Amino acid sequence: MSTIKAVLFDLDDTLWPIVPVIKRAENLLFEWLRTHVPSVADRVSIDGMRARRQALMDSDPVYQLDLRALRHAVLIEAFTAAGEDPGMVDQAMHVFSRARNEVPLFADVAPSLTSLRHRYALASVSNGVSDLHAIGIAHLFDATVAAHSFGCAKPDAAIFHAACEALKVEPQEAIYVGDDPWLDVDGAQKAGLRAAWMNRRELEPVRTLPDGVTPDAICADLFELEDWLRNNQ
Repeated sequence: MSTIKAVLFDLDDTLWPIVPVIKRAENLLFEWLRTHVPSVADRVSIDGMRARRQALMDSDPVYQLDLRALRHAVLIEAFTAAGEDPGMVDQAMHVFSRARNEVPLFADVAPSLTSLRHRYALASVSNGVSDLHAIGIAHLFDATVAAHSFGCAKPDAAIFHAACEALKVEPQEAIYVGDDPWLDVDGAQKAGLRAAWMNRRELEPVRTLPDGVTPDAICADLFELEDWLRNNQ
């Protein structure tokens, strides 16, 4: 088996918990709407907009690649229906995006990434819209591949291969670390990488592996990943 030269990471629920981040960002967005465009806030709700985003995503697969464009489209609809200037949507999106990038990193993330980058090339591969520069950890990665800019999403093999190419490694020389059994583990393995399932104990509900998914490693945090890498090289 090839020596691992690169470690690729999922972001949401792997390096930070995403549910509280999204809840806070949506609440701050609605506070902004109530203050600046109450006519919009009176017509919509967080749950209603979430349902509308799901309906749009189901009807137009392009939105599965760009969640920011999806949220923007739903806000445009809401502003237009309320008779408000849709040009203000960019301001609303700025409020949401700023909060979306204020993430509480799990305690192991910064020290472990700092340690790993001395021995491996590191990349992030995500279907989300996080901005690693805004979060403050972009300097820890050698490459970043995001579905919305790349043009396809996990579990498509192409997005994993793009990250490997950026790091100048072959897929069999890389391991992908993520929390989703199908998108991250099965997707990476089918693309020729090894895969570590990140099953963080801090997250609820408790997660289990579905039948047919067998990760190369199972880790509760990045320190356990480092241990696995030391023992499997």
